[in-house]
Formats: sequence, structure tokens, C-alpha cells
Amino acid sequence: MKRTLRDLNIKIFADGADKAGMLQLNADPLIQGLTTNPTLMRKAGLTDFESFARDILQTITDKPLSLEVFSDEFSEMHRQALKINSWGKNVYVKIPITNTRKESSLPLIKALAHEGVRVNVTAILTLEQVEGVAAALHPKLGAVVSVFAGRIADTGVDPVVIMTQSKTLLKALPQAELLWASVREVLNIYQANDCGAHIVTVPHDTLIKAIKMAGMDLGDLSLDTVKMFANDAKVAGFSL
Repeated sequence: MKRTLRDLNIKIFADGADKAGMLQLNADPLIQGLTTNPTLMRKAGLTDFESFARDILQTITDKPLSLEVFSDEFSEMHRQALKINSWGKNVYVKIPITNTRKESSLPLIKALAHEGVRVNVTAILTLEQVEGVAAALHPKLGAVVSVFAGRIADTGVDPVVIMTQSKTLLKALPQAELLWASVREVLNIYQANDCGAHIVTVPHDTLIKAIKMAGMDLGDLSLDTVKMFANDAKVAGFSL
């Protein structure tokens, strides 16, 4: 049976930093939240973090929006996290699992969670990291645990196994949601759904493809492909 995106149980979040795309996807009921990060912001040409965030939060007021700290020092991460948290009730503050010196962020994550800041712990790739986060989070406060399944798959390791085990590690935290991050293709959305992840965050271009093609009849897609080849040959003026 063909399944469209609307047949899935998982929450689909849009991952990007271009304002027009974010606002367009925010208006789609299929999209239940949005995420971004410093790399996506840089690619979008942004230079003023706070102005962008405050501007986008004027429109995105109901759906969760994750915004990431960008300091490499934990004391400054803490200050930034509290400031970002103050910008909206729908804000989640993204905290990387370590800094660039591979020093653990778990003490900071624990402190923020106990201060009432809803965190989105990001750049997680190992079960040991998930286990540490599970111990640091507040059991009664919403949080997101972002496992970069796409990057795991890039190394030749099956991320489904790690995602399934990660969900087990979080079972004592009913308010914590497991997020499948770094989607590479539409299939990953279905994998995330089927392994029991709560959220999948999808780049804008992949979302557009998924909205168009997910659940499409393969016979119809075959015919569309043949028509594309025929049309391009005609437009190119090929002859033998």
C-alpha cells in the first residue's frame, strides 16, 4: 500500500533558514515545527542572528522553532540559551552535545533543563551520547534529542538500529522526543516513522520533493520519466 506523508504518524519539521521558505512551510498543516542552525543561516546569507530570529518569530508563533547557540564556551552558551529562550514560548534552544574541544555539554544541558529551558540537544551520533542526555534532562520538561541519522548512514552504519535503541534509552522521559536529523532522501522520512522516532526534520528542498512525490504510483512515475527523456531529446534537437 502506498503511503503519503499524511499517512505517517511522525511529526515532520522543516529544516532551513531562508525566510520565504520557512514561512511557506509554516503555513502548511503538514509541517508541525521548524529547525535551523548556524550553517543553514550562513548558507542563507544571514549575518544578524537576533534580528532574523525575532523577525521570523513574529509569524511563527504556534509551532516549535529550534534556534541554536553559537558560542564554543559553556558560560556563553548558557547566556545565549537564556536569551534565545526569552524570545518566544514556542522556542527550543539547540545545544550541541559537545563543544569543538570535545568537552561534554551535559552539565550545561542539565542546568538549562532545570531552569525550565526546553532544549534540543543536537549533533548526537552515538548511543552513549543519548544515554548521557537522558540522564541530564528533566523528566517533566519537554525536550528534543536530535540524532543525526543521515550522518550515521554516511559512515556505512544502519541508523535505524541506533534510532530504535535511542528510543528505548529515552523511555523514562515521556516529555523527551527523539528526532531523526540530517535527512538525505524522502525514504528517510519513512524510515524515521517506522523506527518510532517522534520527529523528523527535513531540508526544504527534500520536503518539496516529498510533498510532490511521496506515495506516487511507480508506474506513473516510470511514464513521467520516459516522457522527460523524450521531451529533452526533442528540445535538444538530437538526430542520427
